[in-house]
Amino acid sequence: MVDIADPENALSIKLKSGDVIIQLLPDVAPKHVERIKDLARRGEYDNVAFHRVIEGFMAQTGDVANGDMEDGFNLRRAGTGGSSQPDLPAEFSKLPFDRGVAGMARSQNPNSANSQFFIMFEDGHFLNGQYTVWGRVISGMEHVDAITRGEPPANPDRMISVQVVADQEAKA
Repeated sequence: MVDIADPENALSIKLKSGDVIIQLLPDVAPKHVERIKDLARRGEYDNVAFHRVIEGFMAQTGDVANGDMEDGFNLRRAGTGGSSQPDLPAEFSKLPFDRGVAGMARSQNPNSANSQFFIMFEDGHFLNGQYTVWGRVISGMEHVDAITRGEPPANPDRMISVQVVADQEAKA
């Protein structure tokens, strides 16, 4: 188990192959970190599919409007929805999109990030300064690497549960 210095700013994502811990970066992207924590605490990320998973690039998830339907109908639209909350203003930084970095997905509008995010399989520096970095994987990257590929995958992997680590510790 990894030593987590700030459990209030760490996210635990349970995948079928194991747990992924993301260190949140509130000093870099405070509004985005707050949104991620809020959606996690509401349980909105639980059972949401990885709807866009590109080999050598990234795994995208977090469409809380369309990514949790078992019938597949909404999953075909996954990637087009967000949460009931308003879109967020961009919080671009100088942090590079390296392997394991978590960033917010958005449309062409830089201020359109909402609930969807992605985790980088490999460095993707062409994204630097154009998408908001809000965290980085500090444990369990092998589980991210095991996510089923596809756009969307035929049988997508899901985030079984997503919790702020401090909340897990409070229940223990």
